[in-house]
Amino acid sequence: MEETSVFENFEMRLDQSAKDFLKETAKWAYFLSILGFIGVGLFVVFAIFAGAIFASLGNTMGAGLFAGSVGAFMSFIYLAFVALYFFPVYYLFRFGSNAKRAFKENDSEALTSSLGYLKSHYKFIGILMVTILSLYALIFVLAMLGGILGR
Repeated sequence: MEETSVFENFEMRLDQSAKDFLKETAKWAYFLSILGFIGVGLFVVFAIFAGAIFASLGNTMGAGLFAGSVGAFMSFIYLAFVALYFFPVYYLFRFGSNAKRAFKENDSEALTSSLGYLKSHYKFIGILMVTILSLYALIFVLAMLGGILGR
């Protein structure tokens, strides 16, 4: 006979206030994700025009042959930011839409799926923050070394 612990038999249930909090969170997440997708679209449009803008600026400032490459490089940078920004917005959208559907249809699988997308959203943001802070630390150390060696 196999014994099971109390924790293995434990099933968490949400009371009404927890459900209300999740419903409201899903609505705000959905709204913010829609704004995020609009932002992604505007960034794509700006990335397309950034190449032309920076190329013309390069021509007026006398960059000559490098003006077109500066514009292409800036377009690439903006598109890289778009790609980086898209994924947390997508995860937030999937969380909001699945959670709204879960409460509308009383579907626990959709709620589980939505919480998985919320986890992915925060995991992506967390990894991004660790990466950015590491880059800041590296830049700080290199600046200090440059200051010490530049004397």
